[in-house]
Amino acid sequence: MLPSPLQNSRFMKAARCEPTDCTPVWIMRQAGRYLPEYMAVRSQVSFIELCKRPELAAEVTLTAREVLGVDAAILFADLLPILEPMGFDLEYQKGEGPVIHNPLLTAKEVDRVRPVDDLNAVDYVFAAVKLIRSALPEDIPLLGFAGAPFTLASYAIEGGGSKNYVRTKTLMYGDEAAWAVLMNKLVDTLGRYLNAQVEAGCQAVQVFDSWVGCLGPADYRRYVQPYTKRLIESLPKDVPVINFLTGNPALLVDQAAAGGQVVGIDWRVDLKTARQVVGPHRALQGNLDPVSLYCELPVLQQRVQDVLDAAGGQPGHIFNLGHGVHPDMHPDHVKALVKMVHELSAK
Repeated sequence: MLPSPLQNSRFMKAARCEPTDCTPVWIMRQAGRYLPEYMAVRSQVSFIELCKRPELAAEVTLTAREVLGVDAAILFADLLPILEPMGFDLEYQKGEGPVIHNPLLTAKEVDRVRPVDDLNAVDYVFAAVKLIRSALPEDIPLLGFAGAPFTLASYAIEGGGSKNYVRTKTLMYGDEAAWAVLMNKLVDTLGRYLNAQVEAGCQAVQVFDSWVGCLGPADYRRYVQPYTKRLIESLPKDVPVINFLTGNPALLVDQAAAGGQVVGIDWRVDLKTARQVVGPHRALQGNLDPVSLYCELPVLQQRVQDVLDAAGGQPGHIFNLGHGVHPDMHPDHVKALVKMVHELSAK
């Protein structure tokens, strides 16, 4: 059982669809390049070193939460390092992003992927969680996260970013048995990983399916939904899971059916429609277009109000962007956004 201040925090109450004094807000990539406080740390180390040094990951997590005044902290980490102990050679190249040097080039290669039973290789994540939880205010939850099985499978197959996911879809369509082997190894590993984050001190977790928008509903139901559902079902029932998907509003019904006490949506989804699909007993997270933050503040305020109006003042809404903050964003606009959400939604 969580201590009372955490149980009664805005975020946790909203996740349970209970009334709050105002709408809680946190922001994907809230610790990032747009913040000078983050860059002061990041300028001294590489990105992956920042992820793997618990005291630095804790510092940027805590600073972003405090500077912005958001209602939850999210662990500073990355989706991909969990692939390293599974047998993938991961490198973060300056200006190019993450690259996997030994991607899965054929269906037969899924046999070399190792499910992770011993999480010592990523113990820096849990060390950071413990440091952050010990330093956070007692009424501010800490969110953990992981990539969803499809998104991580796509990275493992493509070797990096992709516009059309030819390799991923070719393997998926061409050898469904091999696809199932890969996805089940990922689900088993990610289940252990997220449960360990919770045990270390996270109050909720988000599952990021950042790339699954490339699929149509039938393919999502066949090749993705069963694995996402099994992952979510492997997590503690009293820990809110945010099931976040981006890039395809046509997947909303099936996304919701995959589970999660909180359904995270991007800006392409109509919030009223999402409420009809999800129902009154599960929370919604979202869904301001991140580009709105480039607008002058009066325009931004109106766009924030539009999202709040679409949520209808019902319990169970967590305000967020439809995806992450852009790296060249002015930090004052992000701070203003948080203040606007709180003031405009105050009961």
